[in-house]
Amino acid sequence: MSTPLLYLRSCVFMLLFALSTAIWAPICFLFALLPYRQHYNMTVLWNRFNIQAARLVCGIRYQIKGEENLPDEPAIVLCKHQSTWETLFLCYNLTRPLVFVYKRELNYVPFFGWGIALLRMIPINRSKGKDAFAQVVELGRQRLQEGRWPVLFPEGTRIPVGLKGKYKTGGARLAVEAGVPVIPIAVNSGECWPKKPFIKKPGLITVSIGKPIRSAGLTPAELMQQVENWIESEMRVISSPGIYTIDNLPNHLEAASSDPA
Repeated sequence: MSTPLLYLRSCVFMLLFALSTAIWAPICFLFALLPYRQHYNMTVLWNRFNIQAARLVCGIRYQIKGEENLPDEPAIVLCKHQSTWETLFLCYNLTRPLVFVYKRELNYVPFFGWGIALLRMIPINRSKGKDAFAQVVELGRQRLQEGRWPVLFPEGTRIPVGLKGKYKTGGARLAVEAGVPVIPIAVNSGECWPKKPFIKKPGLITVSIGKPIRSAGLTPAELMQQVENWIESEMRVISSPGIYTIDNLPNHLEAASSDPA
């Protein structure tokens, strides 16, 4: 497919994305009057719309591996992060409401940030360092008790295709302290929806869900090492041949992934 056509399709998609956000975010204030589960389900229809728009306009299809591995108990999701795509996808495709750990500054983004704030997720102030993680633990425990699964991206930021970031132990520490398993997820979304380029490319995204990893008897470092081993091994299975070959993250990218959680 020619670059001009890809650019045109990406423009159409981004227009739909912006319009749906501007329209749906104010409606979410009305959903906030509903019981939480109904509020959540109605809100993430926006996510569903944009995933389907990406499929129809840009040709970005997806498949799910290992859906049977999702447990019927509280758990923490630790996912590879290559793209905005998975932040849209996960919310309406897993079996229960999710809560993301995210930068508090996003709350101030018009429309999009307002919708996030209404869903009572886990905003953190990165400048507070260890205190920020204490907040993650406190709110994470509360959300787990409410039947919601916290989602963390252990590399801390979107990682370009073929690279591996530094896995931080925040999600594993929360799992150990809360006594719940973690669900590792590998996703190759960056091949279709890259971190920075505007153009979205047609293709098939694979979301691979691993078996829950129990936290009992493990240190956070041991637990995260198991998560990292599974995700990085699975990335080599689901990624296009020849792409996922680099083990170490360049210094400038590693510095960018230094979130406290």
